Amino acid sequence: MELENIVANTVLLKAREGSSSTSWWDPRFGVPRCGDRLGWERRRWLEALGRERDGFCFARARYGWRSGSRSEPRCPFALRPRWELGWLCPGTGQGPCCPVPPVAGRAGPGRRCPSCRRDLFSSPPAAGGGSKRKGRSKKWREILRFPHVSQCDELRKGLEQDYGSLCQKQPIGRLLFRQFCETRPELLRCIRFLDAVADYELSPDEKRKEMGEEIICRFLKQEWHPSPGQDPGWDAGAMHPGRGRASVCSPRQSPDFLPEVGQPHASRCLQDLQKSPCKDLFSSCLRPLHEYLSGDPFADYRDSMYFDRFLQWKYLERQSVTKDTFRQYRILGKGGFGEVRPRGEEGGRWWAGGDSPHRRPPPKVCACQVRATGKMYACKKLEKKRIKKRKGEAMALNEKQILEKVNSRFVVSLAYAYETKDALCLVLTIMNGGDLKFHIYNMGNPGFEDERVVFYAAEICCGLQHLHQEGIVYRDLKPENILLDDDGHIRISDLGLAIKIPKGETIRGRVGTVGYMAPEVINNERYAFSPDWWGLGCLVYEMIEGQSPFRARKERVKREEVEKRVQEDQELYSDKFSEDARAICKMLLAKDPKQRLGCGADGAAEVKRHPFFKTINFKRLEAGIMTPSFVPDPRAVYCKDVLDIEQFSTVKGVNLDQTDNDFYAKFATGSVSIPWQNEMIETECFKDLNVFGPSGTRSPDLDWRQLPEPPKRSLLQRLFRRHVRDGA
Repeated sequence: MELENIVANTVLLKAREGSSSTSWWDPRFGVPRCGDRLGWERRRWLEALGRERDGFCFARARYGWRSGSRSEPRCPFALRPRWELGWLCPGTGQGPCCPVPPVAGRAGPGRRCPSCRRDLFSSPPAAGGGSKRKGRSKKWREILRFPHVSQCDELRKGLEQDYGSLCQKQPIGRLLFRQFCETRPELLRCIRFLDAVADYELSPDEKRKEMGEEIICRFLKQEWHPSPGQDPGWDAGAMHPGRGRASVCSPRQSPDFLPEVGQPHASRCLQDLQKSPCKDLFSSCLRPLHEYLSGDPFADYRDSMYFDRFLQWKYLERQSVTKDTFRQYRILGKGGFGEVRPRGEEGGRWWAGGDSPHRRPPPKVCACQVRATGKMYACKKLEKKRIKKRKGEAMALNEKQILEKVNSRFVVSLAYAYETKDALCLVLTIMNGGDLKFHIYNMGNPGFEDERVVFYAAEICCGLQHLHQEGIVYRDLKPENILLDDDGHIRISDLGLAIKIPKGETIRGRVGTVGYMAPEVINNERYAFSPDWWGLGCLVYEMIEGQSPFRARKERVKREEVEKRVQEDQELYSDKFSEDARAICKMLLAKDPKQRLGCGADGAAEVKRHPFFKTINFKRLEAGIMTPSFVPDPRAVYCKDVLDIEQFSTVKGVNLDQTDNDFYAKFATGSVSIPWQNEMIETECFKDLNVFGPSGTRSPDLDWRQLPEPPKRSLLQRLFRRHVRDGA
């Protein structure tokens, strides 16, 4: 067992051939050879390290090999004195951080890396480094096996040939178009410019002017003044500190000048930069650049192997989704993520006419894991018979369709929708950090410090903006519906009351949660997005004060009294509110929607400009690179006692017919494009599978001249076919 523990964390190094040089061998290009004939016992000993071919030992490449001088100590576990052991640091995941001398003696558990002080014989990290590949099925490559390109012909004909959709919105399409552009120097300049502008927009305010000047000199001026010794093959990485910046020197032709943008844009950008280095400085330059890329370059891309590979990914994306796609884990809750939702007048939602809240089928929520990638999700299950009994088909389909449209890091995303025999399943972003209500009232004194309130309010504001851009009004903003993920970022959840508003129109409907409904909703007046900004005001107030603005914590009061307070009373502010916090709450909680912050022509942009958010860089926030002030403890459980979760009762006396099956077909549409592609990228499946032929040629599955391999048949299929043939 000791030897097995050792070989699990070591790599057999190439036999020394008298050279004193040190070199590393990429495991993709081959394996080293011992050079000594091995007996059957020693071959068996080396099974874990490698494979034996023609009587020689071949080490399995995991971390690399090293060869050194003869004077270096040798590991006694080597079968020959010329063999050595190489190590990967278990702490940093990099190597070789551990020199040979520490392991030259009797190797075994207890030997520690001199760099990170961790046990060299502990379990090694997953191949490729890190946990992104954990949880994959052993057959994940078979599950995600690319079809031959000839099988994608029908998909090619039916795919919308739009540059914005294929090369900007879809993550895998964007990466493949980028790879295509990197093969052509004239297009590579465009990619460098886009990267530089992205870095500029995410840069701190104090560095923005300097970076803007460098972008203009590098890409938008024909004459370039490089700093002495600066690499002419500059890329976006040169924008970062430590790489050297442009300074006045002898002028020369810029290698990255973009004639597609034009000199007038450069002059305008330089003038605007001197006035104020705003985040959107280069927005006028991006339009002509994307117009250029959407022309001939996009047409050439569609004829390239990179677009054929994109079609293969789309083919995998559109494969059917069933319960076997996932591993199912424990139930997280009922009616929401982690707890039972209240239904009485003291809490819960309230309808005036139409479907009652009691008709909304309470879903089961459990954790699930995609077998192919190992990514974890939350699976929200709606029982078919309960939906039919409570006439909740329209509401369930509405929530699914809205979740499908929204692609925001601040709104819970829908990744898959499928059906089982008894349930309709929505596979959503898993949020393990609990909801805001639990954090406000169950983590010490009620309420948050100012920094945390500003951060959460900014992310909620971004989420509402993304919903409103799709024409969706949320209508149920409250602490229970704001969930935290493992990193401390929030997402808006439970879009059961959200509805899409036709452009330029308004709607009417008394829906929402008592105490959080806006005055115009209570009065059954027409509205557009104004109730959401009222809800944000209630949320900011509650995060600071530790109670909602119109009802004290655990106060037992009738719905009519709460609605009267909302319409007539003015909220009270304690010393907990800063001047900016008090100002934004008053503006968001204005009784008249016309006077309310966020209800003007600028919408969310008006809210973002408020001094309350002066510490927030919204570009960095939307890119996910701002660090939250609070990060949930992965060992803690941020919810109430799990015994509060009710048992699920069975539904009797309900029969399903063909009409129900037609509805289920509309619901169970499989994978959702953008979340699915993001999953492939985040779990590194894209990196592992997106491999082309040598020297940038087509791989066999992309070669039109090679016929696709026939599908492998199972043993039963082969036996059955033989039996039929013999019978004939």
